[in-house]
Amino acid sequence: MGAYLRTFGLFVLLTFIFVIFGWVIGSVWFGAVTGIFLFLGLAALMNVIAYFASDRIVLWSYRAKLVTEAEAPGLYRIVRQVTQQSNLPMPKVAIVPTQTPNAFATGRNPQHAVVAVTEGILSMLTEDELRGVLAHEVSHVRNRDILVMSVAATLAGAISFMARWFGWNMMLGGSRDRNSNGVTVLIALVGMILAPIAALLVQLAISRSREYKADYSGAKTIGQPLALASALEKLEVANRRRPIAFGSPASQSLFIVNPFRGGAFVRIFSTHPPIQERIARLQALAQGVDRY
Repeated sequence: MGAYLRTFGLFVLLTFIFVIFGWVIGSVWFGAVTGIFLFLGLAALMNVIAYFASDRIVLWSYRAKLVTEAEAPGLYRIVRQVTQQSNLPMPKVAIVPTQTPNAFATGRNPQHAVVAVTEGILSMLTEDELRGVLAHEVSHVRNRDILVMSVAATLAGAISFMARWFGWNMMLGGSRDRNSNGVTVLIALVGMILAPIAALLVQLAISRSREYKADYSGAKTIGQPLALASALEKLEVANRRRPIAFGSPASQSLFIVNPFRGGAFVRIFSTHPPIQERIARLQALAQGVDRY
């Protein structure tokens, strides 16, 4: 129930932001009231798409390919092990064509889940480390984080895209009143600046605590906290050196570690807790000290 309430909250947030867009853009082009109702319709459409198709959108944006057991027998074997240990149905499995090592889970619920890994993670980690990563992702499925994470990624991307698209159109196309072009450009610039912030707020609606919870559940599932800690350390270093070259930062919350390069501001507002703290908690858990 908690996941559905958080998802409903994201839908309300998206609708509110779209109404603001409609009011601003309508005021310049075709009237505030018309703009508000137009964007209410767009928000309703986006909410439906986000709920029913967010997983497919995420997989498409990262060029992920669903694979069969015949194509990836070793990967399937580990995924099946951790899902059986978690008493979950077998999810679909996908591979992302990049050497940046990472992994994520997406979908609406355990019956409609996908676990995706990159080509890079398959070649970098030991089997125990990979098992820890996959147990972490399966924990997101069991905890029903995947619905909130996938919807948030889709909505954040939509907010950013819509604001920038309309921003450029307003600057280049002008408004219905040629005398207000200066105001049009100003509104467009403000919207384009605020778009990433709005997308960030959507991501921040997801608590960092879900990553700690998935670390804990994953480590308990495989009984090897140090294997997951070792994997996190390797992944953090590798993703800083080689961030992923495609996809959208709006979906960073899906991944086990942030696959995008960012400065101090991005780290402060990251959807992931500090990697060293995650590792320290897992190391303590291996010593019998529960810091969760």
